[in-house]
Amino acid sequence: MSTPAPDRVRRLSPSRRLLDVLLGGIALLLTLPVLALAMLAILVCDGRPLLYQAERIGQGGRPFALHKLRTMRTGPAGPGVTAAGDARITRLGRVLRRLSIDELPQLWSVVRGQMTLVGPRPESVELAARYSDACAPVLLERPGLTGPAQLRYRERSATPPAGWDVERWYLEVLVPLRVQTDLEFVRGATVRETLRYLALTALFVVGLVDLSEPPLRGLPGGPSADTTLAD
Repeated sequence: MSTPAPDRVRRLSPSRRLLDVLLGGIALLLTLPVLALAMLAILVCDGRPLLYQAERIGQGGRPFALHKLRTMRTGPAGPGVTAAGDARITRLGRVLRRLSIDELPQLWSVVRGQMTLVGPRPESVELAARYSDACAPVLLERPGLTGPAQLRYRERSATPPAGWDVERWYLEVLVPLRVQTDLEFVRGATVRETLRYLALTALFVVGLVDLSEPPLRGLPGGPSADTTLAD
C-alpha cells in the first residue's frame, strides 16, 4: 500500500465538527452510567483489563490510540478481523458488541477530534498496511464511531465461506465494498446525512432496523466480476 499524500486530506466541515463536540459530549455524559455498569460487569464476569486499547489509523493516515470496552478473552493474539462466532469473544462481550456498548469510550475520541460521529471504520495499522492502492484513499478520512459501511457490513459479513482465510476475505472482498460505501458518504457528507445515519444507528441498537448485508456467497476460488449479494 502506498501512503496517501497529506495534501489530499479532506477537512471536516465546521458544522460537522460542531455536531461532533455537542452531540458527542452530550452522549458521553448521558451514557456514563451505562459505561460504568458495563465496566463493573466485565470486572465481575471476565476480570481485568476492562478496556481494550489498540493503534488505529486516523485522519491523514496518522495513528491514534483507540479505546473500547474489552469484549474478548485475554491470551495469544489471533486474526486481526473479528467475525461472528469468533471464539475469542466472551459471553458478556457478545451482548456488549450487539448493543454497541463496547464502542462508548470512543465518544471521547470524537470530542477530542480524533474521530467523527459518522465516517469510515477506524482500521488497524497492520491491516491498513495491506490495503490495495485503490482502497488506500479511505485511510485519509477521519474515522467514525458509526457509518454506512459499519451498518451494512458487520461481523456476520466478515465470516468467510469455505476455503477462505478470514483476513484474505476481509481485505479482498469486504474492504472494497466498505471503501466504496464510505467514500460515497464522505464525498457528499452533510449534517443532514450525518444525523440520518446517527438515527439509523440508534434504531439498529434497539433492534428496530437492520441494514446489514448478507454475506457474499458463491466464491469458492475468489471474488469474481459478477459477484452479487444474496440470501
